[in-house]
Amino acid sequence: MNVGAFVVEARGRGVLILAFAILIVLTVVAMASRPIMPIDETRYIGVAWEMWLRGDFLVPFKNGAPYSHKPPLMMWLFQAGWAVFGVNEWWPRLVSPLVSFGNVLLTLALARRLWPDRANVGDHAVLILASCLLWTAFSTMVMFDIILAFFTLVGLHGTLSAAHGKTGRGITLLGVATGLGILAKGPVILLHVLPVALLAPWWNPVVRKSRWFAGVVAAILIGAALALCWAIPAGFSGGDEYRRAIFWGQTANRMVESFAHRHAAWWYLPHLPLMFFPWFVWPGLWRAVSRFVRQNLDGGGRFCLAWILPVIIIFSFISGKQMQYLLPIFPAFALLAARSVEDEERVAGLWMPILAALAVGVALLVMGRKGSLADAIPGVLAVWPVGLLMLAVVATYWLGRRHSKPVTPLALLGIAIPVCVQLAFIRPLYSSYDVRPMATAIRQAQDSGRQVAHDGTYHNQYQFAGRLQVPLVEIDSTEILKTWLAGHPDAYAVVYAKDIRRFQAIKTIASQRYRGHAVALVDAPSALSLLETPTGDSVRQDTEQE
Repeated sequence: MNVGAFVVEARGRGVLILAFAILIVLTVVAMASRPIMPIDETRYIGVAWEMWLRGDFLVPFKNGAPYSHKPPLMMWLFQAGWAVFGVNEWWPRLVSPLVSFGNVLLTLALARRLWPDRANVGDHAVLILASCLLWTAFSTMVMFDIILAFFTLVGLHGTLSAAHGKTGRGITLLGVATGLGILAKGPVILLHVLPVALLAPWWNPVVRKSRWFAGVVAAILIGAALALCWAIPAGFSGGDEYRRAIFWGQTANRMVESFAHRHAAWWYLPHLPLMFFPWFVWPGLWRAVSRFVRQNLDGGGRFCLAWILPVIIIFSFISGKQMQYLLPIFPAFALLAARSVEDEERVAGLWMPILAALAVGVALLVMGRKGSLADAIPGVLAVWPVGLLMLAVVATYWLGRRHSKPVTPLALLGIAIPVCVQLAFIRPLYSSYDVRPMATAIRQAQDSGRQVAHDGTYHNQYQFAGRLQVPLVEIDSTEILKTWLAGHPDAYAVVYAKDIRRFQAIKTIASQRYRGHAVALVDAPSALSLLETPTGDSVRQDTEQE
């Protein structure tokens, strides 16, 4: 019996159990602290709901019209769960946590392939990845980026296999992962997998360049063919405008427009400490990474750098920036950090993450007890989560002093912060983001035979929450809305205001706080009176967040 292999396997199981427990805690806290959030999460589940209603699994629909902004794979995952469990809210919220755990498994497997003689690297990489602040946030969100990270990891496993001699299987896996990544979020998957593949001669000098680059081209063609298996029939089914959008608007147009420099090239730099907290603010880690890169950089380290650096550079010069666009490089950061720590006898410097966590606790207390938020929502802050965060700080300090490489204590601190922030700060705002009361009122109005108009751009936020079966009449011009209401005196309208007190002077069918402002369902005469007597506090829903 190989005792060493048994010990490695047992430790691997232990760290996976811990990672799974972390995801369970994050998921439970997220579901308890916030509803499905408008306008992004509600939009995507609403699109899946409309596809489900229509029995159309080719073309996504948003408020009755073909929706070309995102490909359908995530919606397919939602519908697959509904086919098994029935239509429900909890399954779409579980997709990202389950895929996130899949990312953990793939990261651990990748660590063992890159450094087969260093078992601790995989264990530490799993904990680092699972506790990065941005990763913890998006692991419980109904968004595309964790799924994109999954297919990035699958593709890089294929790249590694091909570079180590299993060319046919590796190139096929890379191609399939690329195709599924396109179906998950579009051609952006190429920006995450191609740099590592193209730089293979640097991190693995034994590859034969001519054959290698031919294989990379073959993988791209496999991915394109797989994506076209959906895009061609969907293009014909969705009509000319939809076909042009998915074949041109989602590729060339987006790339051309994205170089309009809406954000400066350095925009990501000040956000990196937040995205990778607590690891980015751990001085000991950066000393270890610096020594590793300067003195001991091996093929696995080059693999990680080929994964991280080109993506950051490329996205820095693409103006359309969001922090989550970098999520697929988080496993590379975790692997590089874990490998760097492995060479150190002791990694110190916990004072900065601890001070940052203390600052978060103080900020929560200040924001909860002072300012407009506390005035608007009395008792907004529950004190006990802040106390829990302080206990986590003390535990991190105490455990950190007893570990030469305090990865586990820092990981627990990294998890404690998003948990406590959600319980202390987000949970009291739950009703302001829960669109179910308004969605139910809209559904009842439609069931009674009334048309319902929407003032401004409609983001599909009520479609799934109310299980709506009829599109809203979306009107983005005040004058056109006035004319429409005058011609439909029995209709209702969804209108918005900065303060819910704006609706006190009129008869409302339903009203509620909504994303810091207010929304109401009113009859046509009341809507006209609001539009005819503006007070400067109206809020139009015109910003599309994709």
